[in-house]
Amino acid sequence: MNRFAFIIHPLDCSDVARKFHFARYMPDTLLERTLKILPPVKISPITGIQSPSAATEGFFVSCLLTARQMMSLPTPFVLNKIIQTARLAEKLGAQVVGLGAFTKVIGDAGITIAKNLNIPVTTGNSYTVATTLEGAKKAAILMGHDLKKARIVVVGATGSIGSVCALSLARDVNHLTLIGRNEAKLHVLADRILFETGLAANVTSNIKSILRTADLVITVTSSADAIIEPEDLKAGAVICDVARPRDVSRRVVEKRDDVLVIEGGLVEVPGDVNFNFNFGFPPRTAYACMAETMILALEGRLESYTLGRDLTLKQVEEMHKLGRKHGFKLAGWRSFEKPVTEEEIHRIRQKAMIKVS
Repeated sequence: MNRFAFIIHPLDCSDVARKFHFARYMPDTLLERTLKILPPVKISPITGIQSPSAATEGFFVSCLLTARQMMSLPTPFVLNKIIQTARLAEKLGAQVVGLGAFTKVIGDAGITIAKNLNIPVTTGNSYTVATTLEGAKKAAILMGHDLKKARIVVVGATGSIGSVCALSLARDVNHLTLIGRNEAKLHVLADRILFETGLAANVTSNIKSILRTADLVITVTSSADAIIEPEDLKAGAVICDVARPRDVSRRVVEKRDDVLVIEGGLVEVPGDVNFNFNFGFPPRTAYACMAETMILALEGRLESYTLGRDLTLKQVEEMHKLGRKHGFKLAGWRSFEKPVTEEEIHRIRQKAMIKVS
């Protein structure tokens, strides 16, 4: 049996307090100073993963830096903390390790981390893209959108996940807009899309005006703060938020009952799975980036599968096939830690239709 590990970290100080009770009584500034000097820790074992042809087990290990610290502290310091965490995984017997949340975006997206280990590393981005697109398309159709006629927007389009999402969507849609901070890079991506698919994608850095016309939004930036607010969206819009921390403000679901916000990359893991750690999902449900690490262990592909920022459609499609082979499947939808049923999507669609009329 091949074993894996997955690196997690607290998004903010409240996450630390959920796991370590002493943190509840510390001011955030003091707690973050403490986290800087603490070593990595094993969080929990993961057991019971069983596909039709193989089994695997693993564990969560944590780099105890918050998202804010990962983005603000010197990159070499943060990378060294992540490498220490991955070395703990090695010592515990992992044969492949996955990078979660901000550990996958620091520096060169896993390349330096892999060079400092004796086991392979993956960001999980290939399977994240595959499941994100599958879930977003299905949700858009349930909301009444015809993908050929709908206006599609990818926010953070020049990133490793965003660019491949845009390339894949370009094969199925007629109206695609790419949003990012670097317009030069956006134009390079648009030229590639035109060459490979024949679709002329629009390019802009003006996120607010474009969002107000969008039917389906895939957002996958590395921003530490929310960038999409309730007033930015049209009635009936579907927003698939792949970013962690989220790109979509919680105010959107509080103020707008006529738009659908879903999280990208959630899958059901095969077997009698026990994560022994509550990260807000139903039983047997995990992020797709976690699942990619499990799939590599089940398949015996002990290799650094998704590293760096040059993700390819070939990788995405292969990982999607391997996921199906081992019994992984889309786990429906979630929105801010709550499940979203097809019945709820129907209600949101009805409210959007009333507002539009």
